[in-house]
Formats: sequence, C-alpha cells, structure tokens
Amino acid sequence: MTFWANLIGYQIVWFSAIIGAGRGLWWPGVIAAAVFIPMHLGFARQSAAQRSIDVRLLVIAVFIGLLLDGAVAASGFARYAASTLTLLPGGAPVWILAVWASFGLTLRHSMIFLLGRPTVALLFGALGGPLAYLGAARGWQAISFVEPRWMALLTLAIGWGLAIPLLTALAHRWSALATASIQT
Repeated sequence: MTFWANLIGYQIVWFSAIIGAGRGLWWPGVIAAAVFIPMHLGFARQSAAQRSIDVRLLVIAVFIGLLLDGAVAASGFARYAASTLTLLPGGAPVWILAVWASFGLTLRHSMIFLLGRPTVALLFGALGGPLAYLGAARGWQAISFVEPRWMALLTLAIGWGLAIPLLTALAHRWSALATASIQT
C-alpha cells in the first residue's frame, strides 16, 4: 500500500470511529477498520515476512490501546462515547481499539519517518496523542474529560509518549531483521 493510501485509509478509520462514537455508534469505526486492515494487508506490496511484521504491530497496538485507554476509562479521567461494547468491562470501547489496530498498520508506511528516531517518536506521541483526543472531544464529543482535565491529558501524553517509541522501535528492528534475512 502506498504512503498516501495508507495515510488516507487510516484517516477514514479515525474519522469514522470518532464521528460515529460522537453520535453514540460504536460500529462505524469498526467497519472502517474491517475494510482498511484487509485492504492494507492484501494490497501492500510486501513479502509475507513484512506482512507478518504489520500483523504483529497491529496486535501490539491493540494491546497498548487496551491498557492505555482502558486505564483512562477505568480511572474515571475520561468517559468514552459509545462505550457500550468493550472487550473488558469498564475498559476501552471497541471503536477506539479499531483505531489502535489501524494505527499499528501506519508505522512502517505513512509513519515511517518515525522509525529509528526515538526522540521524534516520543515527542510525536506525547504531543500528538493528547491533541488527537482533544480534537475528538471538542469536535465530535467522542470523549469527555473529567476535571481536572490535565490528569487525563497527562496520562495520555505519558502513555502515547511511551507507546510510539516502543512501536516504532519494534517496527524498525523487525524490518531490519526481515531485510537482513532476505539478503542472506
């Protein structure tokens, strides 16, 4: 999948999930992800080893989403709209996990500029993560923060500030190993 197709596909999932959740619907983001993920895995010009890397990143991203958004929800720092369907009681709603799954597929494609750059990845996550949640809150009411709002934003900044460097380090390492095994 090309840079632009990956970026646009992910944005379609993000907007579908956020706008749907803001309207009380969990399924638009899940359906968008259910279309994007197989399209990405099926149409990306990559080997089976590279496809395997994307699948592993998707799984780890969902796990991080379960932990991070689950902690934010369980702590009471924020309330997620359309949270009637969760994998764990009181945890992250499925629509946000669909966003995490789709995000995992951007790391070696439209977010490739973060690979091998841990400081940039940390800053990108610590700033971009909370800003995306603020946009979802203010633009579409997909999430609401409990006062003091800074507690939720700090939790998200720390979580995303750790998640993105971890995910990009794994993507970078696994990609290098796949390339090395092809060359030998």
